[in-house]
Amino acid sequence: MIRLAAAVLLLCGSELVAEDTVRELRVGIIGLDTSHSPAFARAMNSGKKGALKSCQVTAAYPPGSPDIESSVSRVPGYTADMRELGVEIVDSIPTLLERVDAVLLESNDGRPHLEQLIPVLQAGKPCFIDKPIAGSLADCLAIFDLADHYGVPVFSSSSLRYGKNSQAARAGSLGDILGCSTWSPCTLEPTHPDLYWYGIHGVESLFTVMGPGVRTVTRTQTDDSELVVGIWNDGRIGTFRGMRTGKRGYGGIAFGSKEIGPVGSYDGYGPLVEVIAEFFVTGTPPVSPAETIDIYAFMEAADESKRRGFVPVNVQDVLETARRQADETVAEHLKQNRSPGRARAGS
Repeated sequence: MIRLAAAVLLLCGSELVAEDTVRELRVGIIGLDTSHSPAFARAMNSGKKGALKSCQVTAAYPPGSPDIESSVSRVPGYTADMRELGVEIVDSIPTLLERVDAVLLESNDGRPHLEQLIPVLQAGKPCFIDKPIAGSLADCLAIFDLADHYGVPVFSSSSLRYGKNSQAARAGSLGDILGCSTWSPCTLEPTHPDLYWYGIHGVESLFTVMGPGVRTVTRTQTDDSELVVGIWNDGRIGTFRGMRTGKRGYGGIAFGSKEIGPVGSYDGYGPLVEVIAEFFVTGTPPVSPAETIDIYAFMEAADESKRRGFVPVNVQDVLETARRQADETVAEHLKQNRSPGRARAGS
């Protein structure tokens, strides 16, 4: 299944520099409880340009989460969809890893992601981790620590990051970004921090435009909606509105030094799948761990603001609490496994 030429595959901009350097990468999927799994497989397997030509989804491991009805009930249908695409269904993660070169971790439930990811890291397979990256900020930190320890590239992103107008604003189309407000649907799932389950989409758009560096978070919540206000280290203000009733959609507005313009659009899965394929080919994560951690710290701080009566919360305090928990998790893993790897910087 793997076709290797003598030369190493290099990337120039977004185009592969030489056809004879193409390596066909077998991609495996963990988790068939989300529409992302068949959608990403179709997009990747039919891709005709750039890095998509080098990637093929060939195997999948389907388990869902029995305590989330919307997860476990979807597995049979999406498993059938994958079989129709010619994807082999396997019975374990180790079996999957024997058959693939890279992994899409698609389990809709973020809680098992760390456990599911560890054998992927130990096998040295680059991995895209779909949203939410984890079920807690502590697990998010532990994921990046262990990826660094094993020297395996990973990244996580919502498809909303790659909306055209958000990417244009990030690239400077509106000038310097002075502030931003985004919105998206925000259904809740009791097993996860409130914004992790679906609000992540609009929050990802917010950070795509604003970048990392949030300092404080204040949340207001009703049965119908969320309003979360972040103040960045440089004094800029970013807000997220999450919707649970009425007309719902994805969008936002950014305030630039040159223009005010729309952001936060959903432009399909295609742009994200192209970025994932390029990541598998190059091994270079397109989103930094620091930015992803900031996103989940913002959402965790929103929950902490709620617990404290909707008062401002210092994001650094939330991070320090999660860091202690993450360090314990990583230390216990390394003690049990005594596995070789590259230690986290500063540890």
